[in-house]
Amino acid sequence: MSSPADHPVPAEGRIDTEVRGHVLLIGINRPAKRNGWTVPMFRQLAEAYTRLDDDPSLRVGVLHALGDHFTAGLDLPAIAPFMQRGEKAVPYGQVEPHDFGLPGYRRRTKPMVAAVKGICFTVGIELMLGADIVVAGQDCRFSQMEVQRGIMATGGATLRMAERAGLGNAMLHLLTADEFGADEALRLNFVQKVVPNAEVLDEALRIAERIAAQAPLAVVATRLNVLKAVEHGPHAAAADFIETQKRLANSEDAAEGVRAFVEKRPARFQGR
Repeated sequence: MSSPADHPVPAEGRIDTEVRGHVLLIGINRPAKRNGWTVPMFRQLAEAYTRLDDDPSLRVGVLHALGDHFTAGLDLPAIAPFMQRGEKAVPYGQVEPHDFGLPGYRRRTKPMVAAVKGICFTVGIELMLGADIVVAGQDCRFSQMEVQRGIMATGGATLRMAERAGLGNAMLHLLTADEFGADEALRLNFVQKVVPNAEVLDEALRIAERIAAQAPLAVVATRLNVLKAVEHGPHAAAADFIETQKRLANSEDAAEGVRAFVEKRPARFQGR
């Protein structure tokens, strides 16, 4: 069976996927254009995110990029007509990769780890902030430069930068369109780990595989409860504690967790 790497990359780029155990690798593949985003790439990315959520054998996603750079951002000549018409490149009914709950789109339930390196501009920052955990290479360069192009960041940066880093830090980088490095991104809580460039994908996979080894129902419930606390407040999240725990405690995975504890062995979770 041939792999995506065996086929030439079309001029408009593509999104490659590869399954490793319970992990879905999602690769941004347009390195000749520094992974600049086109409409087909956005559509394929949504399809990959939707596949992650819909396939019960998949538990975690890893978003990464081929070539030296995560992405230089939008391919503006290709995307501008959609902006001018007020349209989105992602079809309705699919999982929206930026994950901020737009009407007509599904929200991702399973965890996503982002592995970023080289240039990570505009939509790259927004996609990584829409993930759950980010591993960055030491050489990573970030910039949210929409104001430099006469437009606004609408992929989540205006929501998440202040949430992660505070109002002043968000305004500093959103309004100046400046460039900053991996150490600053770590300080601002935009990324969780900074590693040597050659280790970025391996570290992201290590984290994803560790997550995939946990009880899938509990992982999803925990992730969604954290997001509910952030978006709706701690009282709304706490209101779900008893019913969620009751559902989880009656699952086959919870029973397996008890057996594994008693038998002093790693648990073998099935997601049921």
